[in-house]
Order: sequence, then structure tokens, then C-alpha cells
Amino acid sequence: MSGLHPSFWAALAGWFLAQFIKMISCFFRSGKLDFSYLLSTGGMPSAHSAMACSLATSVGLHEGFESVAFTIVAAFAAVVMFDAQSVRKAAGEQAKILNQIVDELLHEHHLSEKKLKELLGHTRLEVLGGLATGILSAHICNLIA
Repeated sequence: MSGLHPSFWAALAGWFLAQFIKMISCFFRSGKLDFSYLLSTGGMPSAHSAMACSLATSVGLHEGFESVAFTIVAAFAAVVMFDAQSVRKAAGEQAKILNQIVDELLHEHHLSEKKLKELLGHTRLEVLGGLATGILSAHICNLIA
């Protein structure tokens, strides 16, 4: 392709594959094709985890799993996965509670009806799904390259 490292394309493919899986599973549940899932957060699998793990796997395949580069991206992937299932999940739960408070207050006061985004984080299973998606997409990209 371009002069970009194959690991860039693997990371992009990992993210896209995860988002595509979300869109297709929504289609099977609802019968409607909703392209907004290509840019959504939350859900199965975690696109952030897929992208980070695809990058780490690709760097490991190209540079070696004992290289400094792999160590750096593996640590980055671990932080991304931890953040996806803890910090962002907690922020989503806080948004849900705040939305409930606003709903209750709307009955008595004039407040903005704008809702906070609640689906921000992931369960551990969704993060593991992202990990598997990322590893798979990196191997597929490695076969193509």
C-alpha cells in the first residue's frame, strides 16, 4: 500500500473489524442496518482493545515478540484494555445515574433533556472479544502483506 508500516494497517483493520462485527450483530438483532455502529463506543467486541491488540500482535510478528517495540505496544494495549473495562465503564455507569437524576428532576423543573452517553465502556468479555478480534485481524493482515 503506502509507505506506512504494515502494523498501521493491522491496527486499522482490527478497529474496523470490531466495529463491523457490532454493526452486523445489530442487524441480526433488529433487522436494520445501522451504519452509526461503525463509529460507536461500547459493545461487543471492544474496538479499542481490538485495535491495540492488533497493533501489538502485528509489531510482534514483524519485529519479534522479544523486541522493545513489542514490549511498548503490549504495555499500551494492556492500558487500553484496562481503561476500556474499568475507567470508561465507570464513566458510563455515572452517566446512567446522572440521566436518571435528570429524568426525575424534569418532572419538577425545566432542565435540558439532553442525555449523557451511557455506553462508554466494556465488560471483561467484550474486552476479551476485542483481544481475539485484534489478534485475528493482525494475523490476516500479516498473511496478506
